[in-house]
Amino acid sequence: MKNIVITGTSRGIGFEMVAIFAGMGHNVLALSRDEKPVKEKNLENVKAFSFDITSEDSHLKVESFITHEWGSKVDVLINNAGALLNKPFSDSTWEDFSEVYKVNVFGVAEVTRKLLPFMHKGSHVVNISSMGGIQGSMKFPGLAAYSSSKGALLTLTELLAEEYKETGPSFNALALGAVQTEMLEEAFPGYEAPVSAKEMAQYIAEFSLTGHKLYNGKIMQVSNSTP
Repeated sequence: MKNIVITGTSRGIGFEMVAIFAGMGHNVLALSRDEKPVKEKNLENVKAFSFDITSEDSHLKVESFITHEWGSKVDVLINNAGALLNKPFSDSTWEDFSEVYKVNVFGVAEVTRKLLPFMHKGSHVVNISSMGGIQGSMKFPGLAAYSSSKGALLTLTELLAEEYKETGPSFNALALGAVQTEMLEEAFPGYEAPVSAKEMAQYIAEFSLTGHKLYNGKIMQVSNSTP
């Protein structure tokens, strides 16, 4: 039984992962601003509470839970929470970019930093990025803030893997292509992805449990379509 922390669990891939891990018999801490969707499923070994990745109080609440309920141990952290902005660059503001980066970069960095003391050599941090952040991949108008922030997350993954390569945990990133989620609909209205949220959640769950045995500091492109 592993202790698994997942952010961004109110919908889409994150929501599906909670049920998958619970079905495997693992302990899951499901973190999202809206905890109701997970709580309503009433899953075994799952704890869900409202979490704002940009809030220091939320981070302290997570630290307290792990200390008192999980014996100060985290085996897997999946940084799945993300903010999307689909807006022409010329219409975007400092505040627009700031809000996206607060969630997709700064918030991810902070939750990781807070949980590092609870991790061990065999722990695994999986950062969920996007093909939009990969050099040489297809780019789309209106996603300047989102895709550039996901590119920053990929570089952060590589840097942390190097910094903690002797002591652990392992750090890897999955750059996802099109998956049929609410966020995809916001970015590409009307587009039908070839992969469902549940299918991608299954892949990420399996990778988070075994991928660190073969990879560290790697960016895996998980995509069979454009976008």
